[in-house]
Amino acid sequence: MSDKKKFDYPLFRRVMRTVVPYKRVFYLTLFLTAVLAPMAVLRPKLLQVMVDDYVAPGNIHGMTLLACAIMGLLVLEVVLRYFFLYHADWLGQATIRDLRVRIFNHVNKLNISYFDKTPIGTSTTRTINDIESINTIFSEGSITIVADLLTIVAVLAVMFATSWKMTLVVLSVFPLLIYGSYQFKESVRKSFENVRNHIATMNAFLQERISGMRIVQIFNAEKREQEKFRTINHDYTGANLRAIFAYAIFFPVVDIISALSLGLMVWYGARGVLSDEISVGTLIAFPLYISMLYRPIRMLADKFNTLQMGLIAAERVFKLLESEEIVHNTGTLAPGRLRGEVRFDDVKFSYSGDIEQDAVLKGVSFDIKPGESLAIVGSTGSGKTTIISLLNRFYEIQGGKILIDGHAISEYDVFALRRRIAVVLQDVFLFSGTVLENITLRDSEISEEQVIEAAKMIGAHQFIQKLPGGYHYQVMERGATLSMGQRQLISFVRALVFNPDILVLDEATSSIDPESEAVIQHAIEKLMARRTSIIIAHRLSTVRNAANILVLEKGEILEYGPHERLLEIENGKYRELYEKQFLQTSVLS
Repeated sequence: MSDKKKFDYPLFRRVMRTVVPYKRVFYLTLFLTAVLAPMAVLRPKLLQVMVDDYVAPGNIHGMTLLACAIMGLLVLEVVLRYFFLYHADWLGQATIRDLRVRIFNHVNKLNISYFDKTPIGTSTTRTINDIESINTIFSEGSITIVADLLTIVAVLAVMFATSWKMTLVVLSVFPLLIYGSYQFKESVRKSFENVRNHIATMNAFLQERISGMRIVQIFNAEKREQEKFRTINHDYTGANLRAIFAYAIFFPVVDIISALSLGLMVWYGARGVLSDEISVGTLIAFPLYISMLYRPIRMLADKFNTLQMGLIAAERVFKLLESEEIVHNTGTLAPGRLRGEVRFDDVKFSYSGDIEQDAVLKGVSFDIKPGESLAIVGSTGSGKTTIISLLNRFYEIQGGKILIDGHAISEYDVFALRRRIAVVLQDVFLFSGTVLENITLRDSEISEEQVIEAAKMIGAHQFIQKLPGGYHYQVMERGATLSMGQRQLISFVRALVFNPDILVLDEATSSIDPESEAVIQHAIEKLMARRTSIIIAHRLSTVRNAANILVLEKGEILEYGPHERLLEIENGKYRELYEKQFLQTSVLS
């Protein structure tokens, strides 16, 4: 829509349908709009009557009563305008509140592939900035535009009824105003579109740099990043200044046109008063009419731009809501427990979807019996972590089958399936909140006693107790106040407390010091003895105990079998890894 100049009525109707749950409030604001428009015009009309019928004849009593009526009308208008503005803003806030929830719920359902290619800052812009812009459709756009249009119609009707000749004189400069308003609308529209695009770019840049500030500082990249930000900020400021420039020209031009219209009216009206064609009251009331006429016209172009920008934001939000990159929950199987039998049968996969050109897995096949363990080793980029992602149905395969307990994973309810699989990652993410909340992820079914029991099993209980507040210690964003090893231990407890049937360790011990690793090694072996386990590791400390070891290279299986058998393969990849790592470790020890 950003390239369109025409008003998008279908999109506007779609936005307006979001107010259906609050249609009573919507109809109330429309009613107040219809009442306020003619009410505002009554004041100058009553002033004209006062001057012509009571001031000129010297009727003090009648003049006093009419003045009181004008005052009462003004008070009533103020009260009604308060209710109008309040309910118009309330309607916008209530609507975007519901829309925000819809967006967040939808984002929770999106496939991991969406986040792979969409900057976090862009998603943040859609959820916060764009939705806030939709609010302006109600608070500053559609309803207030209707109010202004009704006011203009009411004012013109009264002006023509009062003196059609003087009204035509006033309107003689209107073509200049219409032309200027159109040029202003187009200029600001383009500027605001650029502002929106630059906001998304800036949000994405800041999100990445703040999240990766440690890397920026480690590699002394502050100046380079400052230059990049200065360029982005300069473009953003330039877009805003272009909009400001349009405002700086338009509003003074409108004031000049308004003054010209007033001057013509006074010139023609004074002549009419002298020739008794126009009353003094009409001459006094007409400047008020002109003010009431030009004020909404002056703001209409700006409000229409606000409405257009709100629609552009709405189009982006609805596009996100229509995204088909969601987790397609195709299955219905939701067993309380899994036996843990895992089978990959000639699995082919590419992140782009083209397995001919850039396949990540090229016909991978293996079996894991219930309660057995499989270790996956290989160089970076060989497809180890991809196997784990496919097992959790973060991505859909392009060929072959993945079966758990004899059923294709597509037959399972995806959320029930993931609840039975626990994954401990190398890159641990902790949320702002207590240690307990980070372990249970606010699952009310998991008690603090269960958490403590799991922490004792892992060996994390001792260090957690030493934290201020223990399990209720407030973790900072991403666990910044905890060491890497402590964060890893917490993630281990998080996985175990959900009592999974399939346990996945994706480089889970790579960040833990040897002393901590020794503490949890026994617990790992104990858990693996009664759970189907998949271990991905560069450090091969737990690999030797796995029932089978799978060696991957560029998405293909090079070797498969138990530790002893793989060591017997001459010039084998696993033997090479073993000799480089284990024999070197033995020498150092």
